[in-house]
Amino acid sequence: MLKIAALALPVGAAGAVAALGLLRLIGLVTNLVFYQRWNASLVAPGLVHHPWWLVLSAPVAGGLAVGLMARYGSEKIRGHGMPEAIEAILTGGSRVAPKVAVLKPISAAISIGTGGPFGAEGPIIMTGGAIGSMLAQLLHLTADERKTLLVAGASAGMAATFNSPLAAVLLAVELLLFEWRPRSFVPVAASVAVATVCRGLLLGTAPVFPVTTTGLHLTAPVEVLAAVVGLTGGALAVGATWLVYRAEDAFAKIPFHWMWWPAIGGAVIGLGGLVEPRALGVGYDVIDQLLTGRAALSLIIGILVVKTLIWSLSLGSGTSGGVLAPVFMIGGALGAWEGMLFPTVIPGFWAMCGLAAVVGGVMRSPLTGVVFTLELTHAWGAMLPLLIASTAAYALSALVLKRSVLTEKIARRGLHLTREYSTDPLETFFVHEVMHRSPVTLGADQVLDSALLDRLARNPAARRQAHIPVLGPDGPIGVTTMRRLHVHADSALVAVAGHTARPLQATARTHNTLRQVAYLFAEHRLTSAPVVDAEGRVVGLIALPDLLHARRHDLTEEHHRQRLLPNPTLPPDSASTATSSTSGAGSVA
Repeated sequence: MLKIAALALPVGAAGAVAALGLLRLIGLVTNLVFYQRWNASLVAPGLVHHPWWLVLSAPVAGGLAVGLMARYGSEKIRGHGMPEAIEAILTGGSRVAPKVAVLKPISAAISIGTGGPFGAEGPIIMTGGAIGSMLAQLLHLTADERKTLLVAGASAGMAATFNSPLAAVLLAVELLLFEWRPRSFVPVAASVAVATVCRGLLLGTAPVFPVTTTGLHLTAPVEVLAAVVGLTGGALAVGATWLVYRAEDAFAKIPFHWMWWPAIGGAVIGLGGLVEPRALGVGYDVIDQLLTGRAALSLIIGILVVKTLIWSLSLGSGTSGGVLAPVFMIGGALGAWEGMLFPTVIPGFWAMCGLAAVVGGVMRSPLTGVVFTLELTHAWGAMLPLLIASTAAYALSALVLKRSVLTEKIARRGLHLTREYSTDPLETFFVHEVMHRSPVTLGADQVLDSALLDRLARNPAARRQAHIPVLGPDGPIGVTTMRRLHVHADSALVAVAGHTARPLQATARTHNTLRQVAYLFAEHRLTSAPVVDAEGRVVGLIALPDLLHARRHDLTEEHHRQRLLPNPTLPPDSASTATSSTSGAGSVA
């Protein structure tokens, strides 16, 4: 852990520099395309009137450039970054090609800088992850250690982009790590800390979208309305996710190469830009107006409708760009629109609730949605309504949609992915609770005569045992089977049990968990093993079917319902009888 944490420190610094570089590159492309000037400051399209032909053609040209880079450079630059990082972790041994670290930010800068309604965070995740992965590939590390450094780089880029260290760590836990262990959490947190410090030196420590919280007073009606914002935000998240994948299905039916799809998506973007120019680009300025209560109704409706449509439809084309900033903008617009009907709390309050809700619904990461909103605005007093809104949206999304905007893409690539975390039942049982006690054993020098074989054949315990431990003077020396005993007994004049034994590969201890035994079986390709005590004596036998005991117990706890306290409407005797019979059914299960 400490070694990987030390390696994560320079990865964090590199991730921060990469994030700053990508933001500057996006600013440079935007200035060149829409303002015809050489300037790397981040600026949005649509601040001034642009010729219609520029608004329409710039996204098409950008999409064509991305398509060419994907076809002749690396197809891994397609998409919004997070599914690609997840796929590298799940199936690629956390290996990311060096060219992806170069092509991904360039393609994203072109896509966003020419008007694409995407965020920089997805490409930064892929770029930062590529930095961590490349460092890991240069060293003699395991796949899990490479994964940790990949996620450390990705989280560092996120933290440096939004000055949101805790949200970046939560994003790693909820979306990328697939575990909660010190070996991965500590290095990721160390990387994020370094990235945030570097971000402060490069861009300052102020919140990205500062909100004035003077006069913030929360009442019960406000928190109830926060749940309303959460449910509507969840519905919007469901609709946008559905639209993304319907668009992807539609593009898949187009009868020519996918290289051209981003250009078609660019045409959709251009048409939307003609209707609402402020929907183009990464849109940090619009998010700021929404979260500070300065957005006009026309801008709110334009963003809510146009941004949702062009983002969903163009993302399905396979172009390069992230999802967080568009989700921030869409959610903020929804909340700001509803805030015109709800009581005033502070400027931008309902936009914050909408932002947290749509992040929780689209990304299926409710805690990340809450903490992101708090770190972006520093409106710490709004934590409870943000939690209510984000959780309500998450619950609705989970009930209506089988997968999120991230996991659906992974599933379409033939991978199964779950986001539900629970205690492994194999960790809650020990060997001594499920093993076969006092198994049938044989001494190594025991002669295999017909009387012995006959006794074993009549012994029910021996028939149930797949393997029979063979004991030497100092403990078990191997295992045998009934078939091997009969074969040796028939082929030799004098055969002993020791001749039939296969060398002992492993033994289990009574205090081992079933998970440790499962790993033991997998490592040595075993289906059973003798169980020995502290002195090395065989006290039991554990086999592969015994591991299912924990799963059966887990199923019983999940599905079996029973009344444990008497029902006051029933006579005492009948309630006691119902309870005892239910309990008995549970023990059988």
